[in-house]
Amino acid sequence: MRTRRHDVDEAEVYIDMTPMLDFVLNMLIFFIVTTTFVKATGVTVNIPNAQSASSEQSANIFVAITAKGEVWIDKREVDVHSVRGVIARMHAENPEAAAVVQSDSNASTGVLVQVMDQIRLAGVEKIAVAANPPN
Repeated sequence: MRTRRHDVDEAEVYIDMTPMLDFVLNMLIFFIVTTTFVKATGVTVNIPNAQSASSEQSANIFVAITAKGEVWIDKREVDVHSVRGVIARMHAENPEAAAVVQSDSNASTGVLVQVMDQIRLAGVEKIAVAANPPN
């Protein structure tokens, strides 16, 4: 006697992955759009206090000046004369970005002015100097 295994045309059973993939892609897009990317300078500086200090929300370009006059951008030391090129590249990636200069309280004012001049020459119009609000 022969047994019939496939007499009835059975529909193939499978799991439809399309809704899950749609959901995962939507979540990925949501996280990419809502994520804020903060670029650290790479060094810690002693920022001075100021009575009029306020928060800057749109800053994406951070430049640090140490007490020794070293300039740091994106976790690497940069020569003062190279600041313009580095900032121009970062500004091209995000034309609406503002720059914040984190200058050590013992840093030379001359270096601060040179850095701010290079940032302005790179095309960044919004420049702020970081300060801590009073306690």
